[in-house]
Amino acid sequence: MKIGDPDYAAPADAAAEPTSGRDIVRRFLQGDLASLRVILAIAAIWIVFELQNDRFLSAVNLTNLFLQITAVGLISVGVVMALLLGEIDLSIGAVSGLAAAVMAVLNVQQGWDPYLAVAAGILTGAMIGLLQGMLFTRFSIPSFVVTLAGSLAWQGALLKVLGNTGTVNLSNSPITKLANTFYSPGVSWAIIAVALSVFALVTLAGHRKRVAAGVTTEPIGLIIARIAVVAAFAIVAIVILNSDRGLPLALIILFAFVIGFQLLTTRTVFGRHLYAVGGSAEAARRAGISVTRIRIIALVLCSSMAAVGGIMAASRLLAVNQSSGGSNLLLEAIAGPVIAGTSLFGGRGTVWSALLGAVVIGSIANGMDLLALESSVKYMITGGVLLAAVIVDAVARSRRQAEGRI
Repeated sequence: MKIGDPDYAAPADAAAEPTSGRDIVRRFLQGDLASLRVILAIAAIWIVFELQNDRFLSAVNLTNLFLQITAVGLISVGVVMALLLGEIDLSIGAVSGLAAAVMAVLNVQQGWDPYLAVAAGILTGAMIGLLQGMLFTRFSIPSFVVTLAGSLAWQGALLKVLGNTGTVNLSNSPITKLANTFYSPGVSWAIIAVALSVFALVTLAGHRKRVAAGVTTEPIGLIIARIAVVAAFAIVAIVILNSDRGLPLALIILFAFVIGFQLLTTRTVFGRHLYAVGGSAEAARRAGISVTRIRIIALVLCSSMAAVGGIMAASRLLAVNQSSGGSNLLLEAIAGPVIAGTSLFGGRGTVWSALLGAVVIGSIANGMDLLALESSVKYMITGGVLLAAVIVDAVARSRRQAEGRI
């Protein structure tokens, strides 16, 4: 079976499920069960902070947590595209701020239709990704150098777009409603029922397709159990959200992008080529894959999602200013997927890591805020978590190399 064939499976976390306790431990140490590791970490983090402050697991705080991670999660979805290539984009923070500024200025100061202004902001991110991708591939400049230079340039562009005022406040419009719309319990239950039904149908259809094609797949019982676990988590989440303000539109948008990009990377030729290039660019080139095209598209998607995240952040904060896209946004957006199992070396990981990683990073930040820790402590803890994740990734890679798997 060749790369690009309909039944070719991406090498991320798509390997067959373990069938014994010994196999589970082996794959856990090799990093194959990254999602399990992260879910256990989230549970531990939530327990620790709840013991320190009983407001942590309250409906109000969990709703705030989900809203806080939306922007970072959206940016991290794009970061995964670059990480799967073994590349990194250091300009995503500045791009998110610039795209939000373009959107705000066009809508508030120039009177553009809100939807056109949002489209212009996203297009700004896409054009930046195209430029950086072309420079990266045309001149063989390391991606971190190109995007580091871009980070400085786009930060300057942000200041130029905002002008002397330095801040643009967003009025009540479809833009502000992106992060400030909540659905009633009835609508929330209807949305989750449809979503779970589609998830179950797609999952079972994929299983039947693989069985018909003679491809090794998971036992049907394990698939049903997975659907049941997802449904249980979704139902609990809806109960919690409905006990506060309801299901946020922002959370729906985040899940929609995560699912869309997950399908893009696992069910399309582009996705299979993306993993192939990340695994070995030379082997992919010899297989007839246009490595240059894949790299450019990945960076365009990365910058476009940075723009989407920046617009969502502006919607939640009701303003864009000179610090938009700054602070530790870059660190959090990159750290999230790495913590959740996407390898810095390329070729391994899933888009779900963007969501899981955002929950980890967001939970730590939220918990530290509730405990009123100093900023110095927050930065050190976040940096330590990222370093630990990188070490785990490096150790897992070494174990796979020792067994001849990569």
